[in-house]
Amino acid sequence: MDPKDRPSRATEAFFGRRRGKPIRPHQVAALESGLRALRLDLASEAPTDLRALFTAGVSVLQLEIGFGGGEHLLHRAGEAPATGFIGVEPFVNGMAKMMTRLDERPLANLRVYDDDATRLLDWLPPASLDGIDLLYPDPWPKKKHWKRRFVGPANLDRFARVLKPGGRFRFASDIDSYVNWTLLACRANGAFAWQANEAADWHRPYEGWPGTRYEAKAIREGRRPAYLTFLRT
Repeated sequence: MDPKDRPSRATEAFFGRRRGKPIRPHQVAALESGLRALRLDLASEAPTDLRALFTAGVSVLQLEIGFGGGEHLLHRAGEAPATGFIGVEPFVNGMAKMMTRLDERPLANLRVYDDDATRLLDWLPPASLDGIDLLYPDPWPKKKHWKRRFVGPANLDRFARVLKPGGRFRFASDIDSYVNWTLLACRANGAFAWQANEAADWHRPYEGWPGTRYEAKAIREGRRPAYLTFLRT
């Protein structure tokens, strides 16, 4: 592994390797051109109004952390052109896959960041986002690794800072221990109210949900996904 691709002390708690199998030449080209055009530069100060980040006219701001191959992010960005989406994915192969699709169908309401999501969250202005999606994050299934889960006191405080009052934090997972972990963590934080009116709510996919490859695999293997929604109080 190239030293620059190793997770730093700041990032190793939330994700592991940065690269998988080698990407193809056309993916390399799409990745390089896509990042030049869409990557957020955290060395500069964030605009007070995040709408300035997009060439499209947007009125709603949404963040997706860990978008994998971008299936859900591209679906949502394509169906909601008036929403500005920021996608974070440190895994090179996932970013390359999404950039290859964007090369064929560019979107003016999308920006990306390819490093640690906590750095982006700290860069964003307070109360600047309408929603945050954390969908099928690494569950770190071994109990000794649970402290590495992205949902925790520090990151929930980050979410609370950047979400507008009434903003939504959505969390999906097929790992029961992580679902329970998230429910307890959000309740302990106090800034989030779980939105569920009946027992079936947390097993009902979000409206317009396109599904993901990972989700399909989980269902095939007998794991039932949960879909949690919390409002920023």
